[in-house]
Amino acid sequence: MTVVWINGAFGAGKTTTARELIDLIPNSTLFDPEVIGGALPYLLPPKRLAEAGDFQDLPIWRRLVIDTAAALLAELGGTLVVPMTLLRQEYRDEIFGGLAARRIPVRHVLLAPGETILRERIAAREVPPDLPDGEIRIRQWSYDHIEPYHVALASWLTADAHPVDNGVLTPRQTAARIAEAVGSGAVAVCDIVQTPEPTAETVAAGVLLFDERDRVLLVDPTYKPGWEFPGGVVEPGEAPARAGVREVLEETGIRLDDLPRLLVVDWERPTPPAYGGLRLLFDGGRLDATAVAGLLLPGPELRAWRFVTEEEAAGLLPPVRYERLRWALRARERGAALYLEAGVPTTE
Repeated sequence: MTVVWINGAFGAGKTTTARELIDLIPNSTLFDPEVIGGALPYLLPPKRLAEAGDFQDLPIWRRLVIDTAAALLAELGGTLVVPMTLLRQEYRDEIFGGLAARRIPVRHVLLAPGETILRERIAAREVPPDLPDGEIRIRQWSYDHIEPYHVALASWLTADAHPVDNGVLTPRQTAARIAEAVGSGAVAVCDIVQTPEPTAETVAAGVLLFDERDRVLLVDPTYKPGWEFPGGVVEPGEAPARAGVREVLEETGIRLDDLPRLLVVDWERPTPPAYGGLRLLFDGGRLDATAVAGLLLPGPELRAWRFVTEEEAAGLLPPVRYERLRWALRARERGAALYLEAGVPTTE
């Protein structure tokens, strides 16, 4: 079972290409996530819909795309061809990581015609005649997304996906080129750690590492949105502090000689479909310039690292994770560990 995700700007020809591609890849099925977007007005109140400028900004859409793709593959097997624009890297991480957690590999293809051709296709796009102001709104929507597309190209998209310039190709020719690239292995499986989703509460250990300016190290996972601390899930029979040491070595190449000191224990409440559990943060100490210079990202789990101030971390970490960091820094200053529930200390 696999997913071939066809990405590209609006007007790149994703859907017409996908329809041709399912004739060329044996045992393949078309899944258009636009169907999920079309169902949301029947599932969510208008007020909630109005809060999002795009249905991709709704967490329920991203979750339903993952769950529906997994359900279709469980039902039908084979290959799922998915034509969908993804321009925000954090949404790519969430969706592709969610599929990887279900042991579903993703092959990511980018249709990349030139901007002039894109604009010509948008101008010629058919619009439903019964849609009020549809011609203006739909075409303008597509034009407005050309700039975000260029931003994604410059920052991550080209490096992540296999590009196909279909500017002078018909949809059938484009599909044939994709089918050949998929069959030959030229379109590689996205290098994402395929960690199965938890089936019960978990214990996770993170380690705070500091540079000589007392900034804290954060890492950027490929398989989920938002930055994180080095660390991971504690294996059965493993001591949490030693799990943190192991994860730091695996993720950064840094070997900690001493067991880190506990800073916080945070209980993360179950929020379906997540199970929650205990999240521990340890103090791994200050790294000298030599250790920082030798910092590596040896595996496919992480794409980047950086040292940040507490204020900078607020813009990178999800809210609960940031609160965990904030209280861990206070515990480090005081020299006493804290117990938290959902990022909030029960006593100070």
